[in-house]
Amino acid sequence: MIRNHHQSIWTSHPRPAVTSTQKKWLMRPGALTAGLRSFGSLELRVLAEFASGLTPDESTGLLRHVRSPIWVREVAMSINGLDCVVARSVTPLIASHGIWQGIRKLQSRPLADILYQDRSIVRSAFEVCQINRQMPIYATCHRVLKKACSYDKLLARRSVFWRQNTPLLVAECFLPSFWQIAG
Repeated sequence: MIRNHHQSIWTSHPRPAVTSTQKKWLMRPGALTAGLRSFGSLELRVLAEFASGLTPDESTGLLRHVRSPIWVREVAMSINGLDCVVARSVTPLIASHGIWQGIRKLQSRPLADILYQDRSIVRSAFEVCQINRQMPIYATCHRVLKKACSYDKLLARRSVFWRQNTPLLVAECFLPSFWQIAG
């Protein structure tokens, strides 16, 4: 097991201050894209795909050393033209050429297209948090929102998908437009 001295702010339960709607969506099982489609026309756009080094925040989820080589895919999901969710998926770089190579071929298709077609893939429990500036998904949200809101109120969830003992960490941050649509 990798020893990681980074203290994670991700927790297994939402803060008591979250609304029942927020809790429902933060802990909602299954493909998030399927749930988002229930509100209208869903569009997914790829923001970036690149190799990088594992960050302290994400190392706690992947159980790998900080700065280990990873493959990153960042997307924005919009409902009826409004940006509602930003997602960041990371896996060890070598896995992006092997067991998780499908992540490189998705283009504008949702990750769910590969995650829910293979019964051998196991999903961890969700972790949730209010994002902060030290988290990689914060920068992704910042690019999408272009300073349109207070980032200290953005709620996110993450889980790890395991395929043949190889992790794929998926973090999803709900933007203010989503909560307006979800009620």
